[in-house]
Amino acid sequence: MSHIFNLLFDQYSGYDTLDIVLEIIAVVFGVLSVWFSKENKIWVFPTGIISTSIFVYLLYKWGLIGDMLINAYYFAMSIYGWYIWTRKIDKDKYTPISFTTTKEKYVSVLLFVLTLGVVYIIYQLFDKWTSWTAYVDTFTTALFFVGMWLMAKRKIENWIFWIIGDLISVPLYFYKGLTFTSMQYIGFTVLAVFGYLAWKKTINNAPQTL
Repeated sequence: MSHIFNLLFDQYSGYDTLDIVLEIIAVVFGVLSVWFSKENKIWVFPTGIISTSIFVYLLYKWGLIGDMLINAYYFAMSIYGWYIWTRKIDKDKYTPISFTTTKEKYVSVLLFVLTLGVVYIIYQLFDKWTSWTAYVDTFTTALFFVGMWLMAKRKIENWIFWIIGDLISVPLYFYKGLTFTSMQYIGFTVLAVFGYLAWKKTINNAPQTL
């Protein structure tokens, strides 16, 4: 048992206690955010803002630029999504859960490609192409950028991007020495599967389009 504990948490021996506490708080609010998203509750955004703002600070401090960019983008998109989710399409109805349109599919592909390009340039500027993890970071960053944009627009396909990205992130963050964050992504994966099923049920029961 002690061997497993050491394997999971030895990397924290050199961390400041405050940073460990902040990571745990960010993880808790991150899980809450995904839970509220699954439940289709507006609280997905304020909890997400708290989580991402903490992660931006921590990841910048730890030199994980790609991960920091993801969370900075989440922070901005949480504000945008908060607006979209509370915007009425008429006097009685708010923006509903729906499938992506053909145009939104094209935009998703464009956003994915642009994200790959932007992250590549940033990694070049900061000389971050020093490990195989940088290449995986670039791919997951693009996945999460599209997923967050689709979630902000209340599109069910957002969950597919989250599931793929979360599954990749579990071993990735453990390798980076962020065990609590790795555990968070295990929870994210499970919640994302249930989120997709819950949103699909909502659409099937009351099909609506923007």
